[in-house]
Formats: sequence, C-alpha cells, structure tokens
Amino acid sequence: MPLDTSAYSLALLRVDGRRWNELRRIHAQIRTQAAADGSSYLEMGHTKVMCVVTGPSEPGPRRGTAGAGAAGASKAVAEVAVSVVVAGFSSVDRKKRGRNDKRNLELQSTIANALAASLHTHLFPHSVIQVSLHVLSQDGSLLAALINAATLACVDAGIPMTDYVVACTAGSTSTYAAGDESADPLLDLNHQEEQELPGLTVATLGESDRVAVLVCESRVQVGRLEGMLAVGVDGCKQVREILDRVVRDKGKRMVLEGTVAKGEGLEDMDLD
Repeated sequence: MPLDTSAYSLALLRVDGRRWNELRRIHAQIRTQAAADGSSYLEMGHTKVMCVVTGPSEPGPRRGTAGAGAAGASKAVAEVAVSVVVAGFSSVDRKKRGRNDKRNLELQSTIANALAASLHTHLFPHSVIQVSLHVLSQDGSLLAALINAATLACVDAGIPMTDYVVACTAGSTSTYAAGDESADPLLDLNHQEEQELPGLTVATLGESDRVAVLVCESRVQVGRLEGMLAVGVDGCKQVREILDRVVRDKGKRMVLEGTVAKGEGLEDMDLD
C-alpha cells in the first residue's frame, strides 16, 4: 500500500518514510522457548533481540553478568543478573564483542538496574533472576529493544512486578554543531539517524511519566532536551500498549487451548 502523503510534505518525511512521531513496526512474542521459565522475541524495525529468563533460583557461579538488587551482604532481595550477547552477524561491521566488552557491560548494568526497580525482588531473598539477552540484528534503538524484550520475558516467567518497564528512543532533527535550538524532535531512531543526530533512550514505568532509565550519549543543547524527553515518554506509552496487547493475546490463546485455567477477574474478558 503506497504511503499517503497528500496532507504531509515529502520534505518532512524521514529516510524510511515515517513522520517525526511514528514508531517503527514492532513485532513481539512471548513463550518462544518452552524449556525456559520465561522467554520472548522482539523486533523494533530491523533490530531483533531474544531473551530468556531463568529463576528465581539459588545463586550459582557468575560469569560475564551485571547484577542489581542484592549487592549488600544480607541478600534480603533477589539479585537481577543480566548478560548480553551480541551476535557477530548482527551489524554490518561484524565486530565480535567479548564478555568484558565495555559497551556490553554498560548495557547489562543499565538493564539490571531498570528491572530491579520494577520487579518485586523482596519476595525472593537469597536468590537470583538470570536474564540472558541475545542480539540478532542491529538497526538502532538497541537498549530500548533489550529492555522491552527483558520485560516481556519477566512477565512470561510470572515474576511479580509493579508494571511494564518500556523503553523508546528520541532524537533531534539537527546536529549539535548546527546550534539550532528550534530543531524538531524525532521518535524511535534507526541506525542511520543514531549515527548522524543527537538522541537519547528513555524508559518509563507503565502508563505513568515516571522515568526509570534515561541515557543520553550524544551532545545536545539543553533547550532541545525537554522536547526530546516528552516525545520519548509518549513513545513509551505507545510501546506499552503494544506489549500489553501481546501479553493479553497470548493469555487468551492459552486459555482457549486449555494450557491454563481461566482465573478470577477474567470473567469479562472476551475469548471468542
């Protein structure tokens, strides 16, 4: 179906044909691996990641993970241990990253802290929740895709949490060197836009405006930050609706297939 540009100037369309406030196509699945406690697969544009959650379980030897939630000696809450593996074929340069790669460690630490803020880790003392993320393809918004995939896998694992932790990226139409304070914000950056334009990644808790993660690794004028953050938070709300629909649709199918029994509070759910 051709893009309808009758009411929108072609000069304002982005490289991939989107408007400034449009998300890329998001495709998500949960329970993709039956042997895992929780699993998910997520696509944001051409960025593709998969996630496997194990636990809560007794802690074992740790290798190449970043944890949050049980750093103290008391171990009164569960530790969220995150590992990120980037496939060598996931990007054009085919750069192989080791377990101690600085970029991977930063991603692991950010995701672990974001999940620990939402998961009810106090219910599982002296235990660990292992989150394994695998990057299959990269086309921008990698951290956002990893956080969204990890959230879906934790939901699939049945780990109690306050609400979805959903993430999205936002950027600006002008570079820092241009010094344009009136530059328009952009939603959901792809790889080419991330390379050329300033951007940030923001994650919020559920439908609220409570920011759980805010990462900005590029130089940008302070006057642009408010607009970029507002667009990013609005994008998170859109992403939450999509992820919530995925979880509910999977629950309906499981009830219809008899995999699980219909619980209390679902009497008003339409299963036809």
